[in-house]
Amino acid sequence: MELKNVDAFLNVFAKNIVDGAKKNLVDDRKSLGSLYESVSYTYSQSQDEIIIGFLMEDYAKFVDKGVRGKTSTYPETSSALSQFRYGSGNFPKGGLRKGIDGWLRKKRFQWRDKKGRFMSYESMTYIISRSIYNKGIKANLFFTKPFEAGLRVLNKDLGNAFLLDVESAINFNEKK
Repeated sequence: MELKNVDAFLNVFAKNIVDGAKKNLVDDRKSLGSLYESVSYTYSQSQDEIIIGFLMEDYAKFVDKGVRGKTSTYPETSSALSQFRYGSGNFPKGGLRKGIDGWLRKKRFQWRDKKGRFMSYESMTYIISRSIYNKGIKANLFFTKPFEAGLRVLNKDLGNAFLLDVESAINFNEKK
């Protein structure tokens, strides 16, 4: 039996989640980069199953769920409840500094010191990474919010799409 209505519904479902996640990144001013471009989905159907996969950069989970800092965190957000934490020893050392240094050099961003001289990239990398390490990263929930909103609608609407496919299969068999 062909599930044309179910296929169409699930593709729209996945597209709406991707569009919602990208909109949230734009709203939070996190859209300028590889994370925004990487958010997508895959859809595959076989005889026994339908699989929807959501694809994005590896660090998307940290942006979405936040990261608790070593000494303090953002208590007003869900990052305080995040499973990720700086200083836990679960991640390779130096990854944060390497990423920040690359970002600073790419953007050619430099502060000035009290005498008006430009600070070195190494000094700025140290200051910024130390602050993030201690304070953490605020949870964004850019993907979680549209995904949960989509799940609330999924059961009812998916059932309706399946019902339409069954009705069309019955009508097709009756005509034969």
